[in-house]
Amino acid sequence: MRHFCGHLSGGRFCVILRVLPLRPATGRSSQRVEIWPAIDLRGGKCVRLQQGDYQQETVFGEDPAAMARHWVGLGAKCLHLVDLDGARDGRPANLRSVRAIVEAAGVPCELGGGVRNEETIRELIELGLGRLVIGTLALREPDWFRRMCRKYPGQLVLGIDARDGRVATDGWLATSDVAASELAGRFAGEPIAAVIYTDIAADGMMAGPNVAAMTAMRAAVEWPVVASGGVTTRADVARLAAVPMAGCIIGRALYEGTLTLPEALAAAEGKIEKCKLKIEN
Repeated sequence: MRHFCGHLSGGRFCVILRVLPLRPATGRSSQRVEIWPAIDLRGGKCVRLQQGDYQQETVFGEDPAAMARHWVGLGAKCLHLVDLDGARDGRPANLRSVRAIVEAAGVPCELGGGVRNEETIRELIELGLGRLVIGTLALREPDWFRRMCRKYPGQLVLGIDARDGRVATDGWLATSDVAASELAGRFAGEPIAAVIYTDIAADGMMAGPNVAAMTAMRAAVEWPVVASGGVTTRADVARLAAVPMAGCIIGRALYEGTLTLPEALAAAEGKIEKCKLKIEN
């Protein structure tokens, strides 16, 4: 309680104010799932791999900047970039394409792949990227990752790529003995921007996301969780929204046309039927 007194021309007045604690909003209806179209880069081209297999590559475009403009033109508010060469080799290899995308897109972009030292973090942030995804080094050098999170609060994303629940590293070429939830738990309390959780078995298979795994990860951590892998239909987006996940990354489904970006955005807002009617008409 707070008690204030004063004087006006007509006499003395008193006011009693009751200060109520600020409580977070309850319910899930106000949450909106962010849709992150994926642009995977290899050799300066836009590609997709199947389950992270570098031998199963499909090229979807020769001009990454044009691809970025395409997704933004369809309503994308953010873009997820992956330097596949960087993820495999341990250092960024598609900086020219990344710079072109950032300059062309005009929306927040995040990048994963090859971010394994502070010099690279500084370089990529100066390039204009809003967030950087770090996975391999978070597992191998957790103390370094903690220091970087504190030095760049809200700019680093913990990337957890899991094969059968175990963390994969080095562009998914190696699998550790560490459980995905265990890795996340090592960084409790750190100022991480988000967790991107990828189910490798679902990635690129067009068979739907592993909702159970995504739900378990969301329950295990304190940060927003972005789902990745297998999102193929409007219903998939709606299922993730119901969890609710903070966002989902969509790749092959958008490129092959089984799901359009407007459909995904509508599903993220709970407008599946409205979207369906619009398309049918």
